[in-house]
Amino acid sequence: MKIAITGATGFIGRALVAELRGHELLALTRDPARAPAGTTAVRADLETPGPWQDTLDGVDAIVHLAGEPIAGARWDARRKQQLRDSRIETARTIVEAIARASHKPSVLVSASGVDYYPYASGPYDDDDVTERDPPGESFLARLCRDWEAEARAAEAHGLRVICMRTGIVLGAGGGALAAMRGPIARLGSGQQWMSWISLADTARAYAASLADARYTGPINLVAGSVRNADFAVALGKPRWLGVPGFALRLAVGELAEPLLNGRRVTPARLLDLGFDWRDRTLAAALSSAR
Repeated sequence: MKIAITGATGFIGRALVAELRGHELLALTRDPARAPAGTTAVRADLETPGPWQDTLDGVDAIVHLAGEPIAGARWDARRKQQLRDSRIETARTIVEAIARASHKPSVLVSASGVDYYPYASGPYDDDDVTERDPPGESFLARLCRDWEAEARAAEAHGLRVICMRTGIVLGAGGGALAAMRGPIARLGSGQQWMSWISLADTARAYAASLADARYTGPINLVAGSVRNADFAVALGKPRWLGVPGFALRLAVGELAEPLLNGRRVTPARLLDLGFDWRDRTLAAALSSAR
């Protein structure tokens, strides 16, 4: 297959490139010098229409991973707009390119997040959240909802569209785990749910979605969920050592809310599809991330 990938230089993107060895891969990036080995770099400012859009004419599939890091900086109005533009505007320009392509791809796989869903009604809420659940009203929920809506506009052009509602991705060399390996991992009460998946299984699920026509619509890209305090213990941290919620809110502002709240997301669609996780337990995922 000829596959165009946005965000190929990122944490998940590089793992996916390695998983897709043997395919013809185009890395759409602002910095071609950082394109992973095994890809052909295409200079692209994805938020702005331009000549890069012509490279999507004739590809078989597109994987859209690009987006500014959610936890990259404190959320002021400017930062929130950057988070939205880097996801929503880029999805829009990709669909515009698809619309005018003479030879259209057959599938678009777009990143999304489990933050699509409402926070649990209380820290001890054990209800499973599946792909059938409605979106929440938090900033991140609205961001994921709008991001998915832009990607699913490609369905009008005959594409199969998958929106990967991804949990916390655990892997070596980056991602959320790099920050969690610091001295403190328990946040607030520690009772909030964290939905996780290993980096290897993330890449494997993306690859499966490209090849298997049964993958379509929203998919909860998680392996399991665990309470934050138990996650901290799994990392070897003392259960009693943590950051109070008020202190975290003072330090990072609104960004504290997704850190202090959660939901117990279950991978209902992946189970139905028979996806075979390599790292089905948290211990296995953490071991593979060393």
